[in-house]
Amino acid sequence: MIIDKLENISLYKNIPQQAALFIKNLSNDIAYGRQELTDTDYANIETYTTKSLNNAKFEAHKNYIDIQILLSGKEDIYYRDVSGMIEFEPYNENKDIVFFKENLEGNNYVTLDSTNFVMIFPHEAHAPQVAYENSPQQVKKVVVKIRI
Repeated sequence: MIIDKLENISLYKNIPQQAALFIKNLSNDIAYGRQELTDTDYANIETYTTKSLNNAKFEAHKNYIDIQILLSGKEDIYYRDVSGMIEFEPYNENKDIVFFKENLEGNNYVTLDSTNFVMIFPHEAHAPQVAYENSPQQVKKVVVKIRI
């Protein structure tokens, strides 16, 4: 997992140019929904209310790297290596997602706000949308999906 400030996004040469340009030009007034970046890469822009630790689940992807960015609000994202984890819902090939049974407590987490990003690779499980300081709030998020 890469955790860094948005101002450093151009330092990561493994991020495709179209995705890096998209991220650099993000603004809070971007429209919700899916935006195609290339033939294989895209971004989802969404809003939601963050949830309690007990309602969050670890997930992972096999075919895409996630770059997650908040445009407004704060949320925690828990993370860990997928090795040894037990599936809760089997891998869905159409949605490129698997969910795991493991509890979030005791695992590492990062707080996303409008200044930073996380880049999550397929070997890393993550539990996004967790309420910062246990206080649910409305957030606006961009998830850039990069095909591997």
